[in-house]
Amino acid sequence: MHLAVAARTDVGRVRKGNEDSLHASANAHRGLFIVADGMGGHAAGEVASEMAVEMVSHDLSDLNDLEAADSHERVANALRDANRAVFERTRIERDKLGMGSTVSAILLSETRFIVGHVGDSRIYLVRDGRMSQLTKDHSLVQEQVDAGLLTPEQARRHPQSNVITRCIGMADEIEPDVFDGDVRVGDAFLLASDGLTGMVDDRRIQQLLVSRAKPERIVDALIQEANVNGGNDNITAVVVRVLAAESTGTDHEVTPIPPAPAHG
Repeated sequence: MHLAVAARTDVGRVRKGNEDSLHASANAHRGLFIVADGMGGHAAGEVASEMAVEMVSHDLSDLNDLEAADSHERVANALRDANRAVFERTRIERDKLGMGSTVSAILLSETRFIVGHVGDSRIYLVRDGRMSQLTKDHSLVQEQVDAGLLTPEQARRHPQSNVITRCIGMADEIEPDVFDGDVRVGDAFLLASDGLTGMVDDRRIQQLLVSRAKPERIVDALIQEANVNGGNDNITAVVVRVLAAESTGTDHEVTPIPPAPAHG
């Protein structure tokens, strides 16, 4: 595996604590990247997201063959195990009642990716200059978009845009989305919490990901713009670029970071 990776989380400009968690690791066979956005009072959201990331990363630490027949089921079971653990803790500890977390995870090999997803944190893929959202939000406004009641732009600004319909810890059982796809040299992936995607529009995200700037600079620019636009929530971004073998260690910037759009 030849990957260029940057990962960072930021408290934002409004919240006092950071309830987002992330994981980024790689071995010779595959990379594993996770973003989780916790919810719940008295720092319970932080506990939920940390539990989810720790359990999912542990359960998938030895999943190296993404072509294996049981690979999808292992990803799904990792998310189900995390869900049961968080849900059980909400039952035992009264101050954790109502806590939960989104989880968006991706395993990347030289030829394949597998995504496991619950909630409204997102994974995007940029390929050949075009960006697609791989995950589908488990949210109230997404259901209204699917029903034709809201446009995607209306959904972004809807007062209930943060209401999710599925998350880790919400119930004793969950059904995660698990799917796969092919990986090509030059692909760029973004994992992001809604503190980023709710503050920076998709066109700007695409503009930054299409640039050949290093992942560290892209992550910094994304977080900075989310903060400039209000920073209403915690902000987490993980950018992964798939490199050709000969480019390892020489991930030079070809173009600078595109300037942010002017605000009138």
